[in-house]
Amino acid sequence: MPLSRRLTTGLGTATVTALAAITGAPSAVVAAPAPAHVTAARDAASWLAGEFTDGALPGPFAPEDWGLTIDGLVALSATGVDAPTRQAATAQVATHVRSYNSYDDWGIEGFTDGGATAKLLYAAAAADADPTDFGGYDLRAETLSLIATADAGHQRGRITSRTTADSGPDASNTFDQSFAVLGLARSGDLPQDPVDFLIRQQCAAGGFRLYPDAADGPSPSCDDQPGATLDVDSTAMAVQALLAAAEDGATGAGDAARKGADWLVTQQHADGSFGGSGPTTGANSNSTGLAGQALAAAGRDDEAARAATALAALQLTAGNGGAASADAGAIAYNTDGFTAASAAGITDTDRDQWRRATAQALLGLAQVPLGRIGLDPPPTSTPTPTGTASPTAPSTPSASPTLTTSPPPTGTAGPTPSVTSPAATPAPTTAAPATAAPPSTTPAASGPGGLPTTGAAIGSYLLIALLLIGGGVTLLVLGRRRAG
Repeated sequence: MPLSRRLTTGLGTATVTALAAITGAPSAVVAAPAPAHVTAARDAASWLAGEFTDGALPGPFAPEDWGLTIDGLVALSATGVDAPTRQAATAQVATHVRSYNSYDDWGIEGFTDGGATAKLLYAAAAADADPTDFGGYDLRAETLSLIATADAGHQRGRITSRTTADSGPDASNTFDQSFAVLGLARSGDLPQDPVDFLIRQQCAAGGFRLYPDAADGPSPSCDDQPGATLDVDSTAMAVQALLAAAEDGATGAGDAARKGADWLVTQQHADGSFGGSGPTTGANSNSTGLAGQALAAAGRDDEAARAATALAALQLTAGNGGAASADAGAIAYNTDGFTAASAAGITDTDRDQWRRATAQALLGLAQVPLGRIGLDPPPTSTPTPTGTASPTAPSTPSASPTLTTSPPPTGTAGPTPSVTSPAATPAPTTAAPATAAPPSTTPAASGPGGLPTTGAAIGSYLLIALLLIGGGVTLLVLGRRRAG
């Protein structure tokens, strides 16, 4: 659900706005205080911004990790925190497009990574940059050129890599496909083929598989792969991409997104958290962040709020941080990481894990969908005056989160880590298949919200008087509540 649809407008707000529309007078509305999870998201983003150096986040083996930097940029864009750092990161990523989506830096020419290119397209949009001229590259045109055509059979619509050598099966996955759908939807018309390929990665239970390929080669669909492992993180990404596609008018996207959200609900732990399978069976903030963001985008507010509560429990504060209190705002990958940091601080070895966990986890706190980052106003942690009853989103998308988000732990396959999971901890990738719950909530359209207009037919002095009286009474009640 878009942020603008979460904001409480109330009778007083509606009255003042309607009156302003009639009289032409400016309105002065005070927004309601933000939920605690929004403040937690901004605290996390502030900590993450402090980890940037000259517009980039470091990796465990290099001074700049461009995949992680993109994740950080999307996270900061989702919260609106630290505009100078966001601008510097946008400029740095634009300057290093080929460092991220090719092997040029290693002297191997002729390779373009499809997933990394799609993620760059999305990131340019989320950062309000021009995706058709990002660092001198037309990322939309390049992404479109990497979409498999009709002669690829059941692989039609898949985002693929371009190479001059036979490198075997394509490494693209559902994260990459989701970024392709998000980026194309945000930068112009969205072709149906990439959406159809993404939908084919959904099994009948509702969850999505991470990889389109089985051990013996590409399988036409998730249901055609016996024993396909369904993945919480991939499902969360796909749900958000399909919501953006549905808003763009893509066929079948809304129903698939709803089924995916219903399946995610069946995977939520009692405390609101999410986990993977295999080595990452336990609850972790990466999976919880993405799943919570997707549930919020799909209108599953109760489940999204429970995920936010689980994430907040892993966040360091001045009160609970102990030896790591100087890193207040950071979010641990899991409870073990939180406990260790509280006892001994965040060590240099562990800091990379905290950066990756925080960048993705805070998306489940901010709850701005990947399809709306850079379009809807970021959540604010304090009431601020505004000239209209609810913030107005920019009217023209620039091309899109992250996240992932985005930012997702399983990440896109590419020459450098994109949204990899925390260091020293395998990425959360899978969740055991489960029977999807019966569809109960239709995903909300992620379009900009706003109050209904009053139209031009209102000319009655009686109505104006009623509005004045109602507005005065309501504002008086609201004023007393604020003073109490």
